[in-house]
Parts: sequence; C-alpha cells; structure tokens
Amino acid sequence: MNQTAALLALVPLLAMSACSATAARSEGASAIRVAHLGADEGDQEGFAALRSSFAAANPGYDVQWTEDLAALPAEDRTRIAFVQSGDPASEALGVGDVVLLRPGQSPAAPKGCRAVVFTVPEPLPADVPAVIRPDWDENITDTPGGCAEETGAYRRILLTWLPTVGPYVYRALNCHRVRITDSFAHYHPVVGGFDEFYLVQMVQPGAVLYTSTKVARMEDPGSVTADEAAVMIERHELAVGDLVYLPRGTMHRGFGGVLAQIITTPGFKPGAEIGLDHHLKAINDRLALEGEAALPYRERSADRAVVK
Repeated sequence: MNQTAALLALVPLLAMSACSATAARSEGASAIRVAHLGADEGDQEGFAALRSSFAAANPGYDVQWTEDLAALPAEDRTRIAFVQSGDPASEALGVGDVVLLRPGQSPAAPKGCRAVVFTVPEPLPADVPAVIRPDWDENITDTPGGCAEETGAYRRILLTWLPTVGPYVYRALNCHRVRITDSFAHYHPVVGGFDEFYLVQMVQPGAVLYTSTKVARMEDPGSVTADEAAVMIERHELAVGDLVYLPRGTMHRGFGGVLAQIITTPGFKPGAEIGLDHHLKAINDRLALEGEAALPYRERSADRAVVK
C-alpha cells in the first residue's frame, strides 16, 4: 500500500474514533489565548501567556515573535517563520509568505521583516522549498474546503498532511492561508486532534471568531439550560496582527471576512474536524432561543453531523 492510500485508509477510523470516544471530546480543553501582535507594543504579556500554554501542551515545539526576521541567528533546530509585514505582491518577502529554516540556517529576509516563528521537532523533507509564497508558487492553487467551502474561495494550502491536496507534505506542522467568510462551527479532538492558530493578516469590519471550551455540553444538547447557553460561546473581534491559539478540544468558527494563516500542530489529520452546528441548532430550537440570545451556527451544516 502506498503512502497516500495508507493515509486515506485512516479517514473512516479517525472519524469514528473522534465521534464516538468520550476521551476524544473536549474534556480538559485549555484556555484560548490571544496575542495582539499588531498593537504598538506587540502585546508582550499576551504573547508570553500564549507561548507558555502552547509549549506546555506540545513538547518539542515553541513559538516566538520577532520584529526583525533577518536578525535571528542560526540554530540547531528546524523553524518555520510566518511573515507578517511587507508587500505580498513584491519580489521580496511579504505578508502571507512562509520561510522554512533547517538547522544551521539563518533567514534571508529584508531588514525589519516581522514574523511569527515556530520551532518544530521534525526535520523538513528535502523537497520542501526554503520559501513558500502562496500567491506566487504555481504549484499552489485555490482548494475550497474546510473554513472556505464556497466556489472560488481563496484557500492556499502551503504545508499539508496529504499529498492529494497540496505539493508540500510535512506532518509536524500544517498551514493554509484562507479567506474566511462563514465557516462551520467545529473542534479538533483532544485525543487524535491538533492545536490550531489563527494569524490574522486582513480583516473586514465586524469580523469575529466564535469560540467555546464547552464542547462536551454542546454534544448533549437535550440537557443544556438557558443559563448555560447564555455563556456557552465567546465572541472575539479580530484585528490585523492577532495571533489566536485554539487548543485541542476548542470549538471555533470564523465569520465576517478574515484573511488568516491557519497553522496546526501537528497537521490536519483526516477525520479530526468535528462539526457542532447541528447541536447548536438543536439547543436553539429546544430552548426557543432567538435574536441575540440564539447560539450562532451555520445553517447549511446544521442538518446533520459533519466530520471532515
């Protein structure tokens, strides 16, 4: 069995495990962390809390923020830098580009290039280039799905779990740059799932990210009370430069127009995106919640259980 076939064979098993195992739900989901890196001072306190939570939950990984990527010294570890400044239409590095640093390499970047830099525990494959530019690389095309399912969606997969959906395969970290207008509410299981980041690069006025750590309660919609529903979902207004850390087991749904790098550690394992819109609709219907009291969900994915 070749590599692709073997991975695809895992899909139904992972989906069944994610849906049925209590341990694979959101029990014990950690707190959501947000660092406002676009703020004048870079939100050092918020980033420190995010970094601490992420590193504790992901042995072998780390994350840092730099105001000058070119000044980073070479290290004996593999690193992946997500560029957060510069014109993406220029020949130099720009927002949305990714720089991949193998051990002993220092980044070739313009002075003052800002970036979020992840340290990862596995070496990069030889066929993955040193720089990936989602708007310039002819090997990368729009691939609707996930958070952007509409026809013509902007969704560029840079590092992927499956070779069938993108040219550059790496499983210690996956990423895609995507414009989100109305994603489905979902989570990634604590067991067998992955942590996720939103690195916001453009945003429309009023765009939000809905989150919740109360997935186990959502999955028992018949027992949720009106008081619980009122505090079940948090609403985060987004700004350019925000780095949002969504630990395994966290419900999330982007809405309103966000262009972001979606980064996961490890990769997007098939069957580890578990939809919740049908449960949110059931809670609204049973409690007759309407208007601002209603839990937000996406209508077209609320008539069935969705697992991707």
